[in-house]
Amino acid sequence: MKNKIFFFLIIAILFASCQVTETIHLYKDGTGKIEIIKLRDEQSYMQLVGENYSKEEKFIDTTYVFKDFITKYSETFSKLTPTEKAVFQKFEDVNVHIKMSSYEKEFRTTITQNFTKIEDVPDLYKTGEYADDLEHNYALSAEEHYYNISYTFDGSHFKRIVKITDPVELKKQQDKIVASKSRLTFKINEPYTLNYHFPRKIKSISNPNAKISEDKKSLELQFLLSDCLQNPEITNLEVVLE
Repeated sequence: MKNKIFFFLIIAILFASCQVTETIHLYKDGTGKIEIIKLRDEQSYMQLVGENYSKEEKFIDTTYVFKDFITKYSETFSKLTPTEKAVFQKFEDVNVHIKMSSYEKEFRTTITQNFTKIEDVPDLYKTGEYADDLEHNYALSAEEHYYNISYTFDGSHFKRIVKITDPVELKKQQDKIVASKSRLTFKINEPYTLNYHFPRKIKSISNPNAKISEDKKSLELQFLLSDCLQNPEITNLEVVLE
C-alpha cells in the first residue's frame, strides 16, 4: 500500500506541474534558515486535467510544527525503536504550511526550519511522508527513498550533498517516470530552483550554470524537476567563499 502511495506522490509532484524552490540563508555565525516551497503551476495543471480543472473542489489551509505530530500520535511514536525515534526527532522544529484552494487556484506547501548549524537540517523533502507515517502508523521500512540530501558549512565552504541510498529503487523510479512521461501528450517544464544566500562574497561554484548576484553574495541555480528525480546527484553543489 505504501509502495503505491509513494509512487503516486512522485507522479503528483512531477506531473501536476509543480515548481519547487529551495532557499537557504546562511549567516556569519553558521546559523540560518532554510525554506522549501512546492507550488502547483496552474496553467500547466489545467492542460493536464482538462475539463476536470473547473470541477475541482478542495480547500485546506493548515500549519503545523512537526513535534506537534509526535505529541498527537505519541502512542505510535512510543512503540518505535530508538533508531526510528531519532529519525523523527530530527524534524521536530520543522514548520509546515499547506494551502490547497480550488477557489483561489493556489496549491502551495511551504516547509521551513531555522537552524543553529546546517549539518543538523534533515532531508526536508521527506517531512510530509514522515508526518503520514506517524498519523497512519506506517513502518519506516516501507519507505522507498532512494536518495538523501544533506548540507555542510564551515564558514568558507558550503556543500549540498546528494547521495543515492538505494540504486535498485532509483532504477525502478527512473523507469516509472520515463513510462509516465511517454504517456503525456504535451511537455511540462517544471522548474527546480536553488536560491542560496551567504555572509561573504562567492569565490567559486562547482556548477557553471549557477547565476551569481551583483553583490556576489547569493546564487540561483535552476534545473528541471523531472531531471532531478531521475538523477538526483545533478543537484550536488559546492560553493567557496572569499
